[in-house]
Amino acid sequence: MLKEIVINVQEEETRVAVLEDRVLMEVYIERSHNQRLVGNIFKGKVENVLPGMQAAFVDIGLEKNAFLYVEDAQPARNPEAANHPGLNVNIGDILKQGQDIIVQIVKEPIGTKGPRVTTHITLPGRYLVLMPTVDYIGISRRIESEKERERLKELAARVKPEGMGVIVRTVAEGVDEEEFRQDILLLSKLWRKIQSRSANSSAPNLLHRDLELVQRMLRDIFSEDVDRLTLDSRSEYEKTLEILDMIDPKLKLKVFLDERENIFEDYGISTELEKALKRKVWLKCGAYLVIDQAEALTAIDVNTGKFVGSTTLEDTVLKTNLDAAVEIARQLRLRNIGGIIIVDFIDMVEEEHRNQVLATMEEEIKKDKTKTNILGITQLGLVEMTRKKVRPSLAEVVQKPCPYCEGRGKVLSEETVSIQLKTQIYQMARQTMADTILVEANPIVAARLIGAGGVNLRELEQKTGKNLYIRGSATHHLEQVTLKPLSDQEEISSQTVPVKAGEIIELKVEEPHISNPSDGIARLEGFIIDVEGGGVLVGELVSVEIVKVHRTYAKARLV
Repeated sequence: MLKEIVINVQEEETRVAVLEDRVLMEVYIERSHNQRLVGNIFKGKVENVLPGMQAAFVDIGLEKNAFLYVEDAQPARNPEAANHPGLNVNIGDILKQGQDIIVQIVKEPIGTKGPRVTTHITLPGRYLVLMPTVDYIGISRRIESEKERERLKELAARVKPEGMGVIVRTVAEGVDEEEFRQDILLLSKLWRKIQSRSANSSAPNLLHRDLELVQRMLRDIFSEDVDRLTLDSRSEYEKTLEILDMIDPKLKLKVFLDERENIFEDYGISTELEKALKRKVWLKCGAYLVIDQAEALTAIDVNTGKFVGSTTLEDTVLKTNLDAAVEIARQLRLRNIGGIIIVDFIDMVEEEHRNQVLATMEEEIKKDKTKTNILGITQLGLVEMTRKKVRPSLAEVVQKPCPYCEGRGKVLSEETVSIQLKTQIYQMARQTMADTILVEANPIVAARLIGAGGVNLRELEQKTGKNLYIRGSATHHLEQVTLKPLSDQEEISSQTVPVKAGEIIELKVEEPHISNPSDGIARLEGFIIDVEGGGVLVGELVSVEIVKVHRTYAKARLV
């Protein structure tokens, strides 16, 4: 498998793309104003201890206080004990309000939630992760050879500081004791520096900031199994070579500088990123996925789409589900979807086919460095999964909730808005002494309110006893309406009709007239102007003379 890393460095953001056989699998984005927090170590002050939640909130100097759960606060001598705290342990026995404490962020603040922290510090190096508070030796599960695991465990036991723990990383496979000693030396020195800063500072205070994105990629991802690393920044390229000189000089041969203008565009990465933000994902066979991300879980639906197969229905379903399983594993990595995931595969009759699809998914999931568990198929035929969420998803990084629909993905229809607007007009008509009301709304809503030939407008005026001026404004969102009572005659003229008969003005013809396509429709401050003979000039700027002015529109001719 050809594995590449492409790094795009810009003024405001750095992007790292991981490609496998030229297919985009993962993307990491870090922006200068919003740097990653996971891995940072703080001296914090306990603000609240909540026995009912078995947790505490810790002030670490960020906008929101950090959340510390009891299992992350309880002193432990090995990870197993840390993950299974005693039933009688109470958070109030471990922490007190106002207490100073050293914590590390393990989960980014997401949405309304602050960061999650732990007192069990981990300091990652090239080959080892030092755990100063835990006496334990762990070996990466990705190292499968039992003989190699035993060898690495022996090496780790010889080099680890007394009373501390280490985890041997995947990249350590095949390395010798000297490499381990160098790693331990650097990490032990870093831990002493953190302790010294803590002793000489008051809370809240940042004690250690994790590496920037490119440096983290060199430490965590760039290894012997990567065939090529390409950067588009000369300064970052030179820094990379300097870092590799210290950690692994052999890898320098795989680093290349490519100063093209838009490296992500040329590699096809930008197109894939656009697709990764869409709800629908097409498969090569013609089937498609629908991915819906909610706050509590992500639901993925598999559909046959345009794929009809060539043999039996069961074979068509199996082929679709197998292709979907591969693509779903990729989309989870690419979109960095975490939490609970429910996959609705197309129903399969044969048990063997269901097992085949699950096996394919499990094989693809092994390529994912983020911890993912497939829990099996439910009675409803749904596949349940969990994927660890430590940082915001791709969508959360590059998008924000729509300010109009507030993340619902839907807006009120023009029919609903016009019905609501009528109610508001009746209400204002009862409350105001003014004879005239100016109504501004989206052109679609305004047209519905006026009606064909102004029939709805005349009816509204009869019922309210007011003069109504309804103006369509392209700047108004579909759900936005503005009502304004007008009493002064001069104000009525200036605000309701922006043109006078005989006036010559320049306008852009926006669209042909609905009932008379030979005419064109232009707008001035939302006021409709019917341009005679303008139907063929859509999109052009033209000079017109206002011929006649009506309450809801004006007639004009070309000059």
